[in-house]
Amino acid sequence: MTDSAKKEPKKGIVGKIKEAADDKEEQLAILSTFVRLGILVWAGGILTLNYVTIPGWEQDKIDPTFIASVFTGVTATFGIQAGGKKNGNGSNSPANISKKDMEALIEKATNTAPGQTIRIESPALKIVEDKK
Repeated sequence: MTDSAKKEPKKGIVGKIKEAADDKEEQLAILSTFVRLGILVWAGGILTLNYVTIPGWEQDKIDPTFIASVFTGVTATFGIQAGGKKNGNGSNSPANISKKDMEALIEKATNTAPGQTIRIESPALKIVEDKK
């Protein structure tokens, strides 16, 4: 046999994916990852071009809101979350509010709106009614 008969035909990207993953679900997972990466690169490129000026190339400013939402949505599928505003103790979780802050919020709420506050104190289950 000659060397040309021994050589396998060149495989494209789809052929390499089929060879790497025999299961159809694995192939679709790999394909969906590439599609998400493509969308991520596209949205990142559009956002970058909106804020960077290229000398000699006139560009129109666009509203980046939609593209930014696509960008953050795709990054969320990869498990990346954008950092939000943080409160004073370095966390953006409402569960990390201090007792002092919570009491201040309750006091503010009771002073602004008419109503009645009922406090349940534990462990002896003592109900105290505050009338103001």
